[in-house]
Amino acid sequence: MDVEIVGRMLSTLPTDDDHPYRTGPWRPQTTEFVADDLEVVQGELPTDLDGVYLRNTENPVHPSLKNYHPFDGDGMVHVVGFREGKAFYRNRFVRTDGFLAEQEAGQALWAGLAEPPYLSLREDGWGARGRMKDASSTDVVVHRGTALTSFYQCGDLYRLEPTTAETLGKATWNGRFPFDWGVSAHPKVDDRTGELLFFNYAKDAPYMHYGVVDASDELVHYIDVPLPGPRLPHDMAFTENYVVLGDFPLFWEPEALAHGAHVARFHRDLPSRFAVVPRRGQTRDIRWFEADPTYVLHFVNAYEDGDTIVLDGFYQGDPSPRDNGMGNQWERAFRFLALDRMQSRLHRWRLDLRTGLVREEQLSDSITEFGMMNGTYAGGDYRYAYAATGKPAWFLFDGLVKHDLRTGSEERYAFGDDVFGSETAMAPRVGSTGEDDGYLITLTTDMRADASFCLVLDASRVSDGPVCTLRLPERISSGTHSTWAPGAELRRWRETDRAADAIGL
Repeated sequence: MDVEIVGRMLSTLPTDDDHPYRTGPWRPQTTEFVADDLEVVQGELPTDLDGVYLRNTENPVHPSLKNYHPFDGDGMVHVVGFREGKAFYRNRFVRTDGFLAEQEAGQALWAGLAEPPYLSLREDGWGARGRMKDASSTDVVVHRGTALTSFYQCGDLYRLEPTTAETLGKATWNGRFPFDWGVSAHPKVDDRTGELLFFNYAKDAPYMHYGVVDASDELVHYIDVPLPGPRLPHDMAFTENYVVLGDFPLFWEPEALAHGAHVARFHRDLPSRFAVVPRRGQTRDIRWFEADPTYVLHFVNAYEDGDTIVLDGFYQGDPSPRDNGMGNQWERAFRFLALDRMQSRLHRWRLDLRTGLVREEQLSDSITEFGMMNGTYAGGDYRYAYAATGKPAWFLFDGLVKHDLRTGSEERYAFGDDVFGSETAMAPRVGSTGEDDGYLITLTTDMRADASFCLVLDASRVSDGPVCTLRLPERISSGTHSTWAPGAELRRWRETDRAADAIGL
Protein backbone atom coordinates (compact mmCIF):
# COMPACT_ATOMS: atom_id res chain seq x y z
CA MET A 1 0.00 0.00 0.00
CA ASP A 2 1.41 3.36 -1.08
CA VAL A 3 0.32 5.93 1.53
CA GLU A 4 0.74 9.71 1.55
CA ILE A 5 -0.45 12.12 4.25
CA VAL A 6 -1.89 15.17 2.50
CA GLY A 7 -3.25 17.15 5.44
CA ARG A 8 -3.76 17.40 9.19
CA MET A 9 -6.51 19.57 10.63
CA LEU A 10 -6.25 21.61 13.80
CA SER A 11 -8.01 19.77 16.64
CA THR A 12 -8.59 21.09 20.15
CA LEU A 13 -10.30 18.00 21.55
CA PRO A 14 -8.96 17.11 25.02
CA THR A 15 -6.60 14.16 25.36
CA ASP A 16 -8.62 12.88 28.33
CA ASP A 17 -11.94 12.97 26.46
CA ASP A 18 -14.48 10.55 27.91
CA HIS A 19 -17.44 11.13 25.59
CA PRO A 20 -18.35 7.73 24.05
CA TYR A 21 -19.18 9.28 20.68
CA ARG A 22 -15.78 11.03 20.48
CA THR A 23 -13.77 8.03 21.71
CA GLY A 24 -13.57 4.31 21.06
CA PRO A 25 -15.18 3.37 17.73
CA TRP A 26 -16.19 7.04 17.32
CA ARG A 27 -12.70 8.44 17.87
CA PRO A 28 -12.37 11.21 15.27
CA GLN A 29 -9.56 11.62 12.77
CA THR A 30 -7.55 14.68 11.88
CA THR A 31 -5.36 13.22 9.12
CA GLU A 32 -6.24 13.10 5.43
CA PHE A 33 -4.69 10.34 3.35
CA VAL A 34 -4.03 9.32 -0.22
CA ALA A 35 -3.50 5.56 -0.37
CA ASP A 36 -3.09 3.65 -3.61
CA ASP A 37 -2.93 -0.10 -4.24
CA LEU A 38 -4.62 -1.01 -0.96
CA GLU A 39 -3.30 -4.10 0.79
CA VAL A 40 -5.49 -7.18 0.43
CA VAL A 41 -5.36 -8.98 3.77
CA GLN A 42 -7.92 -11.66 2.92
CA GLY A 43 -9.35 -13.11 -0.27
CA GLU A 44 -9.01 -11.64 -3.74
CA LEU A 45 -10.28 -8.34 -5.10
CA PRO A 46 -12.88 -8.97 -7.85
CA THR A 47 -11.92 -7.70 -11.28
CA ASP A 48 -15.57 -7.01 -12.19
CA LEU A 49 -15.97 -4.41 -9.41
CA ASP A 50 -15.67 -0.93 -10.95
CA GLY A 51 -16.61 2.31 -9.23
CA VAL A 52 -16.37 4.17 -5.94
CA TYR A 53 -17.87 3.65 -2.49
CA LEU A 54 -18.34 6.92 -0.60
CA ARG A 55 -19.20 7.24 3.08
CA ASN A 56 -19.95 10.43 5.03
CA THR A 57 -19.70 10.70 8.79
CA GLU A 58 -19.61 13.07 11.77
CA ASN A 59 -15.99 13.72 12.73
CA PRO A 60 -15.59 16.52 15.34
CA VAL A 61 -12.37 18.51 15.58
CA HIS A 62 -13.33 20.87 18.44
CA PRO A 63 -15.11 20.36 21.78
CA SER A 64 -18.74 21.41 21.80
CA LEU A 65 -19.75 24.62 23.53
CA LYS A 66 -21.51 22.58 26.22
CA ASN A 67 -23.08 19.22 25.36
CA TYR A 68 -21.83 17.20 22.40
CA HIS A 69 -24.35 15.27 20.34
CA PRO A 70 -23.11 12.57 17.92
CA PHE A 71 -24.69 14.42 14.98
CA ASP A 72 -22.69 17.62 15.63
CA GLY A 73 -19.37 16.46 14.17
CA ASP A 74 -17.81 17.86 11.00
CA GLY A 75 -18.40 16.08 7.72
CA MET A 76 -15.67 13.73 6.50
CA VAL A 77 -16.02 11.69 3.33
CA HIS A 78 -14.17 8.42 2.80
CA VAL A 79 -13.69 7.06 -0.72
CA VAL A 80 -12.68 3.54 -1.68
CA GLY A 81 -12.33 3.17 -5.44
CA PHE A 82 -12.14 -0.05 -7.45
CA ARG A 83 -10.97 -0.80 -10.98
CA GLU A 84 -9.25 -3.69 -12.73
CA GLY A 85 -8.62 -5.64 -9.54
CA LYS A 86 -7.03 -2.76 -7.61
CA ALA A 87 -8.34 -0.35 -4.99
CA PHE A 88 -7.47 3.08 -3.62
CA TYR A 89 -8.53 5.17 -0.60
CA ARG A 90 -9.01 8.88 0.05
CA ASN A 91 -10.52 10.77 2.97
CA ARG A 92 -11.21 14.50 3.22
CA PHE A 93 -13.06 16.86 5.49
CA VAL A 94 -15.92 18.61 3.74
CA ARG A 95 -14.73 22.22 3.58
CA THR A 96 -17.99 23.79 4.72
CA ASP A 97 -18.18 27.45 5.67
CA GLY A 98 -18.61 26.41 9.30
CA PHE A 99 -15.65 24.03 9.26
CA LEU A 100 -13.35 26.67 7.79
CA ALA A 101 -14.54 29.34 10.25
CA GLU A 102 -13.93 27.06 13.23
CA GLN A 103 -10.51 26.05 11.90
CA GLU A 104 -9.61 29.73 11.77
CA ALA A 105 -11.04 30.42 15.24
CA GLY A 106 -9.60 27.27 16.79
CA GLN A 107 -12.87 26.45 18.57
CA ALA A 108 -16.53 25.61 18.14
CA LEU A 109 -18.64 28.62 17.14
CA TRP A 110 -22.15 27.18 16.87
CA ALA A 111 -24.45 25.41 19.30
CA GLY A 112 -25.19 21.77 18.54
CA LEU A 113 -28.29 19.63 18.61
CA ALA A 114 -28.27 19.15 22.40
CA GLU A 115 -27.46 22.79 23.19
CA PRO A 116 -29.61 25.94 23.38
CA PRO A 117 -29.14 28.14 20.29
CA TYR A 118 -28.23 31.19 22.41
CA LEU A 119 -24.83 29.59 23.15
CA SER A 120 -23.74 30.12 19.54
CA LEU A 121 -20.90 32.59 19.10
CA ARG A 122 -21.97 33.15 15.49
CA GLU A 123 -25.54 33.89 14.47
CA ASP A 124 -25.23 32.84 10.85
CA GLY A 125 -25.60 29.21 9.83
CA TRP A 126 -28.14 26.80 8.46
CA GLY A 127 -30.53 24.58 10.32
CA ALA A 128 -34.21 24.36 11.14
CA ARG A 129 -33.26 25.37 14.68
CA GLY A 130 -31.37 28.46 13.52
CA ARG A 131 -27.79 29.39 14.47
CA MET A 132 -26.67 25.80 14.01
CA LYS A 133 -23.59 24.90 11.98
CA ASP A 134 -24.25 23.21 8.66
CA ALA A 135 -21.69 20.42 8.95
CA SER A 136 -22.82 18.63 5.74
CA SER A 137 -22.06 15.46 7.66
CA THR A 138 -25.18 13.33 7.19
CA ASP A 139 -25.58 11.92 3.70
CA VAL A 140 -23.81 11.62 0.36
CA VAL A 141 -25.21 10.96 -3.13
CA VAL A 142 -23.78 11.29 -6.64
CA HIS A 143 -25.61 13.36 -9.26
CA ARG A 144 -24.23 14.08 -12.73
CA GLY A 145 -20.84 12.65 -11.76
CA THR A 146 -20.44 14.89 -8.72
CA ALA A 147 -20.80 13.85 -5.07
CA LEU A 148 -23.17 15.96 -2.95
CA THR A 149 -23.02 15.97 0.84
CA SER A 150 -25.98 17.14 2.91
CA PHE A 151 -27.10 17.92 6.46
CA TYR A 152 -30.10 16.48 8.28
CA GLN A 153 -31.26 19.89 9.58
CA CYS A 154 -31.19 21.34 6.03
CA GLY A 155 -28.37 23.36 4.53
CA ASP A 156 -26.17 23.72 1.50
CA LEU A 157 -25.29 20.83 -0.75
CA TYR A 158 -21.51 20.69 -0.94
CA ARG A 159 -20.04 19.43 -4.21
CA LEU A 160 -17.15 16.95 -4.04
CA GLU A 161 -15.05 15.25 -6.69
CA PRO A 162 -16.15 11.64 -6.13
CA THR A 163 -12.77 9.95 -6.61
CA THR A 164 -10.70 12.37 -4.49
CA ALA A 165 -13.32 13.78 -2.05
CA GLU A 166 -11.96 17.28 -2.72
CA THR A 167 -14.56 19.98 -2.00
CA LEU A 168 -15.51 21.84 -5.20
CA GLY A 169 -17.90 24.40 -3.68
CA LYS A 170 -21.65 24.51 -3.19
CA ALA A 171 -24.50 23.57 -5.48
CA THR A 172 -26.11 26.74 -6.87
CA TRP A 173 -28.42 25.44 -9.61
CA ASN A 174 -27.65 28.58 -11.59
CA GLY A 175 -28.68 30.81 -8.70
CA ARG A 176 -31.97 29.01 -7.99
CA PHE A 177 -30.81 26.97 -5.00
CA PRO A 178 -33.28 27.55 -2.11
CA PHE A 179 -30.74 29.42 0.00
CA ASP A 180 -33.33 30.56 2.56
CA TRP A 181 -34.38 26.96 3.36
CA GLY A 182 -31.53 24.76 2.17
CA VAL A 183 -31.95 21.07 1.34
CA SER A 184 -32.47 18.21 3.78
CA ALA A 185 -30.36 15.09 3.91
CA HIS A 186 -31.45 12.21 1.69
CA PRO A 187 -32.13 13.81 -1.67
CA LYS A 188 -32.80 11.02 -4.14
CA VAL A 189 -31.18 10.42 -7.54
CA ASP A 190 -33.30 8.59 -10.11
CA ASP A 191 -30.82 6.84 -12.40
CA ARG A 192 -33.49 6.37 -15.09
CA THR A 193 -34.28 10.06 -15.51
CA GLY A 194 -31.11 11.66 -14.16
CA GLU A 195 -33.23 13.77 -11.79
CA LEU A 196 -32.37 14.80 -8.24
CA LEU A 197 -35.48 14.86 -6.02
CA PHE A 198 -35.31 16.71 -2.70
CA PHE A 199 -37.26 18.27 0.17
CA ASN A 200 -36.55 20.79 2.90
CA TYR A 201 -38.23 21.87 6.11
CA ALA A 202 -38.15 24.70 8.65
CA LYS A 203 -40.03 26.32 11.55
CA ASP A 204 -41.84 28.77 9.28
CA ALA A 205 -44.93 28.10 7.18
CA PRO A 206 -45.49 26.21 4.93
CA TYR A 207 -42.93 24.11 6.88
CA MET A 208 -41.88 21.94 3.91
CA HIS A 209 -41.05 22.19 0.20
CA TYR A 210 -40.42 19.61 -2.50
CA GLY A 211 -38.26 20.14 -5.58
CA VAL A 212 -36.76 18.56 -8.70
CA VAL A 213 -33.37 19.22 -10.30
CA ASP A 214 -33.13 17.82 -13.81
CA ALA A 215 -30.29 16.01 -15.57
CA SER A 216 -28.91 19.39 -16.70
CA ASP A 217 -28.55 20.55 -13.07
CA GLU A 218 -31.44 23.01 -13.39
CA LEU A 219 -34.02 23.50 -10.64
CA VAL A 220 -37.16 22.84 -12.70
CA HIS A 221 -39.78 22.29 -10.00
CA TYR A 222 -40.30 23.61 -6.45
CA ILE A 223 -43.59 23.63 -4.53
CA ASP A 224 -44.97 24.18 -1.03
CA VAL A 225 -45.93 21.14 1.03
CA PRO A 226 -48.00 22.71 3.83
CA LEU A 227 -47.83 21.00 7.23
CA PRO A 228 -49.79 21.67 10.46
CA GLY A 229 -46.64 23.03 12.10
CA PRO A 230 -42.87 22.49 12.38
CA ARG A 231 -41.94 18.86 11.83
CA LEU A 232 -38.78 16.72 11.77
CA PRO A 233 -38.86 14.66 8.54
CA HIS A 234 -35.65 12.88 7.63
CA ASP A 235 -36.14 10.88 4.43
CA MET A 236 -38.28 10.55 1.32
CA ALA A 237 -39.04 7.94 -1.33
CA PHE A 238 -39.99 7.97 -5.01
CA THR A 239 -41.70 5.82 -7.62
CA GLU A 240 -41.87 6.15 -11.38
CA ASN A 241 -44.57 8.84 -11.15
CA TYR A 242 -44.69 10.02 -7.52
CA VAL A 243 -42.69 11.07 -4.50
CA VAL A 244 -43.66 10.20 -0.93
CA LEU A 245 -42.95 12.60 1.95
CA GLY A 246 -43.60 12.06 5.65
CA ASP A 247 -45.29 13.94 8.49
CA PHE A 248 -44.70 11.90 11.65
CA PRO A 249 -45.92 12.56 15.19
CA LEU A 250 -42.40 12.92 16.60
CA PHE A 251 -41.68 16.65 16.55
CA TRP A 252 -40.79 19.63 18.70
CA GLU A 253 -43.19 20.34 21.55
CA PRO A 254 -45.06 23.49 20.37
CA GLU A 255 -45.26 25.04 23.85
CA ALA A 256 -41.52 24.63 24.42
CA LEU A 257 -40.75 25.87 20.91
CA ALA A 258 -42.70 29.06 21.65
CA HIS A 259 -40.19 29.74 24.45
CA GLY A 260 -37.14 29.01 22.30
CA ALA A 261 -36.61 25.45 23.55
CA HIS A 262 -36.29 22.50 21.17
CA VAL A 263 -37.80 19.51 22.95
CA ALA A 264 -38.83 16.63 20.71
CA ARG A 265 -41.79 14.54 21.86
CA PHE A 266 -43.67 11.62 20.35
CA HIS A 267 -47.34 12.60 20.09
CA ARG A 268 -48.93 9.17 20.36
CA ASP A 269 -52.44 10.46 19.72
CA LEU A 270 -51.58 11.68 16.20
CA PRO A 271 -51.32 9.49 13.08
CA SER A 272 -48.37 9.15 10.76
CA ARG A 273 -49.12 10.90 7.47
CA PHE A 274 -47.73 10.31 4.01
CA ALA A 275 -47.90 12.94 1.27
CA VAL A 276 -48.13 11.45 -2.21
CA VAL A 277 -47.12 14.03 -4.80
CA PRO A 278 -46.91 13.64 -8.58
CA ARG A 279 -43.24 14.19 -9.42
CA ARG A 280 -44.08 17.41 -11.29
CA GLY A 281 -47.32 18.01 -9.42
CA GLN A 282 -48.53 21.19 -7.68
CA THR A 283 -49.48 21.77 -4.06
CA ARG A 284 -53.14 21.23 -4.94
CA ASP A 285 -52.27 17.73 -6.22
CA ILE A 286 -50.92 16.48 -2.88
CA ARG A 287 -52.83 13.57 -1.35
CA TRP A 288 -52.42 12.70 2.33
CA PHE A 289 -52.66 9.16 3.71
CA GLU A 290 -52.94 8.36 7.42
CA ALA A 291 -51.28 5.38 9.11
CA ASP A 292 -50.37 4.09 12.56
CA PRO A 293 -48.34 6.54 14.66
CA THR A 294 -44.58 5.94 14.47
CA TYR A 295 -41.43 7.64 13.25
CA VAL A 296 -39.56 6.58 10.12
CA LEU A 297 -35.92 7.56 10.02
CA HIS A 298 -35.21 5.85 6.70
CA PHE A 299 -37.13 4.40 3.79
CA VAL A 300 -35.69 1.69 1.55
CA ASN A 301 -37.76 2.05 -1.63
CA ALA A 302 -41.21 2.67 -3.08
CA TYR A 303 -42.90 1.49 -6.25
CA GLU A 304 -46.28 1.38 -7.98
CA ASP A 305 -48.37 -1.78 -8.01
CA GLY A 306 -51.40 -0.89 -10.12
CA ASP A 307 -53.31 1.79 -8.20
CA THR A 308 -51.29 1.19 -5.05
CA ILE A 309 -48.00 2.67 -3.91
CA VAL A 310 -45.90 0.17 -2.01
CA LEU A 311 -43.64 1.92 0.50
CA ASP A 312 -40.95 0.13 2.52
CA GLY A 313 -39.10 1.60 5.49
CA PHE A 314 -38.26 1.10 9.13
CA TYR A 315 -41.13 1.38 11.59
CA GLN A 316 -40.12 2.37 15.11
CA GLY A 317 -42.05 0.54 17.80
CA ASP A 318 -40.84 3.07 20.37
CA PRO A 319 -39.75 6.34 18.73
CA SER A 320 -39.13 8.01 22.11
CA PRO A 321 -37.67 5.42 24.50
CA ARG A 322 -38.13 6.29 28.16
CA ASP A 323 -35.26 6.29 30.62
CA ASN A 324 -35.71 2.95 32.36
CA GLY A 325 -32.71 3.42 34.62
CA MET A 326 -30.79 0.67 32.83
CA GLY A 327 -27.21 1.13 31.62
CA ASN A 328 -24.64 3.83 32.30
CA GLN A 329 -25.21 7.58 31.93
CA TRP A 330 -24.24 7.57 28.25
CA GLU A 331 -26.47 4.64 27.33
CA ARG A 332 -29.36 6.38 29.04
CA ALA A 333 -28.59 9.81 27.54
CA PHE A 334 -28.39 8.50 23.97
CA ARG A 335 -30.96 5.71 24.22
CA PHE A 336 -32.88 7.22 21.28
CA LEU A 337 -29.98 6.33 18.96
CA ALA A 338 -30.01 2.61 19.75
CA LEU A 339 -31.89 0.44 17.26
CA ASP A 340 -32.98 -2.00 19.96
CA ARG A 341 -34.43 0.80 22.11
CA MET A 342 -36.32 2.30 19.15
CA GLN A 343 -37.49 -1.19 18.13
CA SER A 344 -36.78 -0.51 14.47
CA ARG A 345 -38.13 -3.13 12.05
CA LEU A 346 -38.61 -3.35 8.29
CA HIS A 347 -42.21 -2.43 7.48
CA ARG A 348 -44.47 -2.02 4.45
CA TRP A 349 -47.23 0.50 3.84
CA ARG A 350 -49.59 0.07 0.89
CA LEU A 351 -51.19 3.40 -0.08
CA ASP A 352 -54.34 2.82 -2.13
CA LEU A 353 -54.76 5.70 -4.59
CA ARG A 354 -58.38 4.75 -5.28
CA THR A 355 -59.70 4.58 -1.71
CA GLY A 356 -57.20 6.73 0.18
CA LEU A 357 -56.69 3.90 2.69
CA VAL A 358 -53.45 2.43 4.01
CA ARG A 359 -52.67 -1.21 4.75
CA GLU A 360 -49.59 -2.03 6.81
CA GLU A 361 -47.54 -5.11 7.54
CA GLN A 362 -44.33 -5.86 9.39
CA LEU A 363 -41.86 -7.49 7.00
CA SER A 364 -39.39 -8.79 9.56
CA ASP A 365 -39.06 -9.55 13.26
CA SER A 366 -35.40 -8.53 13.16
CA ILE A 367 -34.18 -5.22 14.58
CA THR A 368 -32.51 -3.53 11.59
CA GLU A 369 -32.18 -0.08 10.02
CA PHE A 370 -30.18 1.90 7.43
CA GLY A 371 -31.47 -0.19 4.54
CA MET A 372 -29.79 -0.11 1.14
CA MET A 373 -30.67 -1.67 -2.21
CA ASN A 374 -29.46 -2.08 -5.76
CA GLY A 375 -29.87 1.52 -6.95
CA THR A 376 -30.71 0.51 -10.50
CA TYR A 377 -34.03 -0.84 -9.13
CA ALA A 378 -34.91 2.30 -7.13
CA GLY A 379 -38.47 3.46 -7.72
CA GLY A 380 -39.50 0.09 -9.14
CA ASP A 381 -40.43 -3.38 -7.95
CA TYR A 382 -37.51 -5.00 -6.15
CA ARG A 383 -36.70 -7.98 -3.97
CA TYR A 384 -33.68 -7.36 -1.71
CA ALA A 385 -32.85 -4.89 1.05
CA TYR A 386 -29.51 -4.83 2.87
CA ALA A 387 -29.75 -3.43 6.39
CA ALA A 388 -27.62 -2.93 9.49
CA THR A 389 -27.93 -4.60 12.86
CA GLY A 390 -26.99 -2.61 15.94
CA LYS A 391 -25.04 -3.21 19.12
CA PRO A 392 -27.63 -3.19 21.93
CA ALA A 393 -27.94 0.20 23.64
CA TRP A 394 -25.45 1.91 21.27
CA PHE A 395 -25.40 3.69 17.92
CA LEU A 396 -23.00 1.18 16.36
CA PHE A 397 -23.54 -1.30 13.51
CA ASP A 398 -22.36 -4.82 14.39
CA GLY A 399 -23.48 -6.71 11.28
CA LEU A 400 -25.75 -6.77 8.26
CA VAL A 401 -28.88 -8.59 7.11
CA LYS A 402 -30.04 -9.32 3.57
CA HIS A 403 -33.85 -9.20 3.60
CA ASP A 404 -35.58 -11.19 0.85
CA LEU A 405 -38.89 -9.35 0.56
CA ARG A 406 -40.55 -12.06 -1.53
CA THR A 407 -39.80 -15.09 0.62
CA GLY A 408 -39.29 -13.38 3.97
CA SER A 409 -35.97 -15.17 4.42
CA GLU A 410 -32.89 -13.44 5.82
CA GLU A 411 -29.14 -13.93 5.46
CA ARG A 412 -26.84 -12.52 8.12
CA TYR A 413 -23.22 -11.62 8.55
CA ALA A 414 -21.83 -10.48 11.92
CA PHE A 415 -18.68 -8.36 11.85
CA GLY A 416 -17.32 -9.94 15.04
CA ASP A 417 -16.59 -8.86 18.58
CA ASP A 418 -15.67 -5.18 18.89
CA VAL A 419 -15.93 -4.63 15.13
CA PHE A 420 -18.36 -2.00 13.87
CA GLY A 421 -19.39 -1.19 10.31
CA SER A 422 -20.91 1.49 8.11
CA GLU A 423 -23.99 1.63 5.92
CA THR A 424 -23.53 -1.08 3.29
CA ALA A 425 -23.76 -0.04 -0.36
CA MET A 426 -24.70 -2.45 -3.14
CA ALA A 427 -22.39 -2.36 -6.18
CA PRO A 428 -23.75 -4.20 -9.23
CA ARG A 429 -21.16 -6.37 -10.93
CA VAL A 430 -19.93 -5.14 -14.33
CA GLY A 431 -22.34 -6.82 -16.74
CA SER A 432 -24.76 -7.63 -13.90
CA THR A 433 -27.73 -9.82 -14.87
CA GLY A 434 -29.76 -9.83 -11.65
CA GLU A 435 -30.76 -7.71 -8.67
CA ASP A 436 -28.28 -9.32 -6.27
CA ASP A 437 -25.61 -9.96 -8.92
CA GLY A 438 -22.94 -7.78 -7.40
CA TYR A 439 -21.11 -6.87 -4.23
CA LEU A 440 -21.81 -5.33 -0.85
CA ILE A 441 -19.23 -2.84 0.42
CA THR A 442 -18.78 -1.45 3.89
CA LEU A 443 -16.03 0.02 6.08
CA THR A 444 -15.31 -1.46 9.48
CA THR A 445 -13.55 -0.30 12.62
CA ASP A 446 -11.85 -3.12 14.52
CA MET A 447 -11.17 -2.01 18.08
CA ARG A 448 -9.05 -5.03 18.99
CA ALA A 449 -6.78 -4.68 15.96
CA ASP A 450 -6.83 -0.86 16.23
CA ALA A 451 -7.39 -0.80 12.47
CA SER A 452 -10.02 -0.28 9.80
CA PHE A 453 -10.86 -2.32 6.75
CA CYS A 454 -13.01 -2.27 3.64
CA LEU A 455 -15.07 -5.44 3.28
CA VAL A 456 -16.34 -6.70 -0.08
CA LEU A 457 -19.05 -9.37 0.10
CA ASP A 458 -20.89 -11.30 -2.61
CA ALA A 459 -24.43 -9.87 -2.49
CA SER A 460 -25.88 -13.25 -3.43
CA ARG A 461 -24.04 -15.09 -0.63
CA VAL A 462 -23.95 -12.67 2.30
CA SER A 463 -23.57 -15.25 5.04
CA ASP A 464 -20.34 -16.51 3.45
CA GLY A 465 -18.60 -13.34 4.62
CA PRO A 466 -16.15 -11.17 2.71
CA VAL A 467 -14.68 -12.29 -0.59
CA CYS A 468 -12.04 -9.64 0.01
CA THR A 469 -10.78 -7.54 2.92
CA LEU A 470 -8.69 -4.42 2.32
CA ARG A 471 -6.66 -2.59 4.97
CA LEU A 472 -7.12 1.18 5.31
CA PRO A 473 -4.19 3.40 6.35
CA GLU A 474 -5.70 4.38 9.72
CA ARG A 475 -8.46 3.34 12.10
CA ILE A 476 -11.40 5.49 11.05
CA SER A 477 -14.30 6.86 13.03
CA SER A 478 -17.49 4.84 12.95
CA GLY A 479 -20.01 6.24 10.48
CA THR A 480 -23.31 5.92 8.74
CA HIS A 481 -24.50 6.92 5.29
CA SER A 482 -22.89 5.79 2.07
CA THR A 483 -23.47 5.45 -1.66
CA TRP A 484 -22.08 3.67 -4.69
CA ALA A 485 -21.21 5.27 -8.03
CA PRO A 486 -20.40 3.04 -11.05
CA GLY A 487 -17.06 3.76 -12.67
CA ALA A 488 -18.48 3.82 -16.20
CA GLU A 489 -20.97 6.52 -15.18
CA LEU A 490 -18.27 8.66 -13.56
CA ARG A 491 -16.07 8.37 -16.63
CA ARG A 492 -19.00 9.29 -18.88
CA TRP A 493 -19.61 12.50 -16.96
CA ARG A 494 -15.90 13.31 -16.98
CA GLU A 495 -15.86 13.07 -20.76
CA THR A 496 -19.02 15.18 -20.92
CA ASP A 497 -17.35 17.88 -18.82
CA ARG A 498 -14.24 17.81 -21.02
CA ALA A 499 -16.36 18.22 -24.12
CA ALA A 500 -18.24 21.14 -22.53
CA ASP A 501 -14.96 22.81 -21.58
CA ALA A 502 -13.67 22.38 -25.13
CA ILE A 503 -16.56 24.40 -26.57
CA GLY A 504 -16.60 26.95 -23.77
CA LEU A 505 -19.69 25.83 -21.84
